[in-house]
Amino acid sequence: MDFIYQDPYPIQKDDTTYKKISSEYVKVEKLGDREILVVDPKGIEILAEAAMTDVSFMLRTSHLEKLKAILDDPEATDNDRFVAYNLLQNAAVAIDGQLPSCQDTGTAIVVAKKGENVYTGSNDAESLSKGIFETYQKKNLRYSQIVPISMFEEKNSGSNLPAQIDIYATQGAKYEFLFLAKGGGSANKTFLYQKTKALLNEKNLTEFIKEKIMDLGTAACPPYHLALVIGGTSAEANLAAVKKASAGYYDNLPTSGSIGGQAFRDLEWEKKLQLICQESNIGAQFGGKYFTHDVRVIRLPRHAASCPVGLGVSCSADRNIKAKITAEGLFVEQLETNPARLLPAVAPHLEEPVVIDLDQPMAAQLAELTKHPIKTRVMLNGTVIVARDIAHAKIQEMLDNGHKMPEYFKNHPVYYAGPAKTPEGMPSGSFGPTTAGRMDPYVDAFQAVGGSMIMLAKGNRSQAVTDACKKHGGFYLGSIGGPAAILAKENILSVEVVDFPELGMEAVRKIKVKDFPAFIITDDKGNDFFQNL
Repeated sequence: MDFIYQDPYPIQKDDTTYKKISSEYVKVEKLGDREILVVDPKGIEILAEAAMTDVSFMLRTSHLEKLKAILDDPEATDNDRFVAYNLLQNAAVAIDGQLPSCQDTGTAIVVAKKGENVYTGSNDAESLSKGIFETYQKKNLRYSQIVPISMFEEKNSGSNLPAQIDIYATQGAKYEFLFLAKGGGSANKTFLYQKTKALLNEKNLTEFIKEKIMDLGTAACPPYHLALVIGGTSAEANLAAVKKASAGYYDNLPTSGSIGGQAFRDLEWEKKLQLICQESNIGAQFGGKYFTHDVRVIRLPRHAASCPVGLGVSCSADRNIKAKITAEGLFVEQLETNPARLLPAVAPHLEEPVVIDLDQPMAAQLAELTKHPIKTRVMLNGTVIVARDIAHAKIQEMLDNGHKMPEYFKNHPVYYAGPAKTPEGMPSGSFGPTTAGRMDPYVDAFQAVGGSMIMLAKGNRSQAVTDACKKHGGFYLGSIGGPAAILAKENILSVEVVDFPELGMEAVRKIKVKDFPAFIITDDKGNDFFQNL
């Protein structure tokens, strides 16, 4: 057999619209018969800062147009429209550059392809990291990176570094980049399944997909851009393809395979998978048709004894942006600058919500909630305690050591969240909900001593939470995942740190809310919204 080299991922074109941010920091020099693109490392730093700034406050036009399509679709449920409208409103607030679109401003990830005729004379990862550092220092973003000091001791890095930076070598005199800000909720919904050849038939693959789609749940803030990758020369190659496919990076792959083993998109299975997602009735977080905006199915070569399958998403904060450095200068992908143009003149009609006064005694709040079935939309007014992973662990440690639970955990609902920085003159930084499931192990023990009786967060929860709420008379209210900027601007009136200030964004806070939207997801009778889908 003759030797064949096949580009594993033959992207056929780049139809991205770019904007130039500088003509400086690049020059072309002759080296023998080669033309070398010489890039000043400062240009790489500036490019990284520009890309990470834009992607923190702006989204792709194509993504936002898909939200508008939900509002225009007569088959969309009221819940679908409610979420889509809120997400468009959120984009219109974030565009001002003060409140990022999501409070979890993410792990900074850079995937780069450096042409052999590009010379920088520096450590490019360091230059990229400096640009990312500057973004997180200057903007109202959140530091989410936790670094290990020992096996069990950890500290926040205080800079959102380190970033994940992967630089690949290629031909040519161009430097291409994909920047991502990947939040924890979205990152945690990446799955690897080690399967076999037995999966590769219509019946088995369909059943597998229907089962595994439910693993995604709503914790990562749908509607999703979903990626399914089948095959891969290794597990890590499979998952790398999942991430890039969910970011739209492989949209222009071929649509058929080759004897050389090129990656390709399977358009037929994309349609099938999209239909499966629609028929799941999970919808845009609270039931409906729009669990996914779209689906990418990528087929890769595999070892005869292996069939890795990867599943992952890009969430409603679809923070992906391309960039490039050429002889003409520094360029970043043009994101949408006027998302308000996509909002309808009149908000979608919805049934009036039930208003809950959170400054009543806890018993009165519970007495009001018990009157209403799951799926009921509520508006919350009053005082809420904010606590998440580390604060819960500290309170559990207090209980284990024979101390009493803090009264604030008994007197007020608890909101699982961690804010971004507060802009000057505003009461709060972006402040959307975090994934509820991470706090599931604490619920029964906390409710047994009168705490966590009303919980507010995003996503589906375990049977243990349903059982605890039925046993102790508690409730879980689902908040919309995604619109962190508009919640900060319109619904959060004040923020005060009340405990564990040394934890930074993980500190316990007391906030005042007005007309804060939520749904009854789990009630005191053993009912759970997601179990009824």
